Amino acid sequence: MKRYTYSFVCIFTFLIACNRFSGKEQNSGELPEIFPDYTEITIPPNIAPLNFRINEEGKKYLVIIAPDKGGRQIEINSGNGIIRFPQKTWKRLLGENKGAGFNVIVKVENQNKSVTVFNPFHVNISTDSINKYIAYRLIPPGYYSWSRIRIMQRCLENFSENTVVDNAILDKNCVNCHSFAKNNPDRFMVHVRGSHGGTYFMNNGKLERTDPKTAGMPGSATYPSWHPGGRYIAYSSNQVRQSFYAESSKSIEVFDLSASIVLFDTKDNKIIPVSEEDTTNYLRTFPGWSPDGKYLYYCRAVNSIPPDNPELDKIMSIHHDLVRKSFDETTETFGKTEVIYEASKMGKSVSFPRISPDGKFLVFTLHDFGTFPIWHAEADLYSLNLMNGEVTKLDLNSNEAESYHSWSSDGRWIVFSSKRSDGRSTRPHFSHIDSEGKATKPFMLPQKDPDFYGNLIESYNIPEFITGKISAGPRDFLEATTQTAVKSKTGNDPDNNSRVVTTGSKTSTSTSAHQ
Repeated sequence: MKRYTYSFVCIFTFLIACNRFSGKEQNSGELPEIFPDYTEITIPPNIAPLNFRINEEGKKYLVIIAPDKGGRQIEINSGNGIIRFPQKTWKRLLGENKGAGFNVIVKVENQNKSVTVFNPFHVNISTDSINKYIAYRLIPPGYYSWSRIRIMQRCLENFSENTVVDNAILDKNCVNCHSFAKNNPDRFMVHVRGSHGGTYFMNNGKLERTDPKTAGMPGSATYPSWHPGGRYIAYSSNQVRQSFYAESSKSIEVFDLSASIVLFDTKDNKIIPVSEEDTTNYLRTFPGWSPDGKYLYYCRAVNSIPPDNPELDKIMSIHHDLVRKSFDETTETFGKTEVIYEASKMGKSVSFPRISPDGKFLVFTLHDFGTFPIWHAEADLYSLNLMNGEVTKLDLNSNEAESYHSWSSDGRWIVFSSKRSDGRSTRPHFSHIDSEGKATKPFMLPQKDPDFYGNLIESYNIPEFITGKISAGPRDFLEATTQTAVKSKTGNDPDNNSRVVTTGSKTSTSTSAHQ
């Protein structure tokens, strides 16, 4: 085996040497145009190979990898501009240069045999590893049809991807809002809407079907956030509507007619309403817990949308502030509402509050109005320092929409949805967050084929870090649909222990509103 490996290396080196460029070299003075853009980024030491395409005209391409800590230089030739790193070579490169990095030099041979040498770019390798897996929903572009929807899991250390839920075998039901208890792949929930409607909980290898909607809730339980203790889940209950623009520059506006916050007790299967202290008609959505479980953060706006005639000017007047309530787990009670960030005073709106595991930083999406930033190109990610109240626009934004985001289990990485690649479809991007809350230039989820995204019309929705591989698969969810859904009771109705079959609703809803 050792002789075979040595021979392979010798042959590989010989082939590279034979293909070296011999023409006259000239410096371009610019960075090469590559896709995905992996120039000047910071990556974890356990990420999959950053394969890319060189989008520069030429007939032959050479990439030279020069490690910071010395050692063997890597050279890769290509006849079409696609650069792929062998998995073992890549893994060794990252392991040997952890805490440092490497320079990348791109050379292109032109038709006249002259060689253009581009400015080198550096890739920094962090000492902070990243969670091994992420989970996300893949949804096609569309507005009414549920079409094919899948919840997937992807190993970040290589290119393996597995299906967790596939609505193709669930009678085309809508599948959404997957959520994990502290990034745990063995404790999570998934909503299903339609003939197999319900909320499906995975707990220690067992799937259970429930119906957490009770009388008085404006809609189903959605936008979940697990309490760090694992017993409770905060939901918002929303009546969602959508309207279409007549102008070509915009396509759709999604908004809430009503939205409230409820608490679900997974142990006693009960819903506890979370009320306000005054009688103002609020829209309340996107709950998120502090890591110590003592505060529930959410987004709140005064509701000025008339339900019978939701005109655009009324929709555009909805501006959500970031608020929170204290929570006492022993009594299951909440304190008074505190306004944490008053975005409405700036004519802006807050969505998706997510707090770092150390409790120091809260990252949110800020956009012009409403609660669906994925349709707003101006949507950006901001960070609120919970130690001093300072709000900062993160150095990871683009000219297109940045929206849903989540933290790695150690708080050193963030994954978020971005439309920066084409302005149409969301793709997951990753950024390192240091102890001061500063973000590095983000990088797109690596793929084995650099042209993968150009051939994919589906969007990645709700990317979530998980600490391991989910054991359940599509057939497990199909089997769980045969269960009788456990009907939740309200918190003030202790005698309501009835079990009913949930049939769900066939009413169509938007699949692209939550991209």
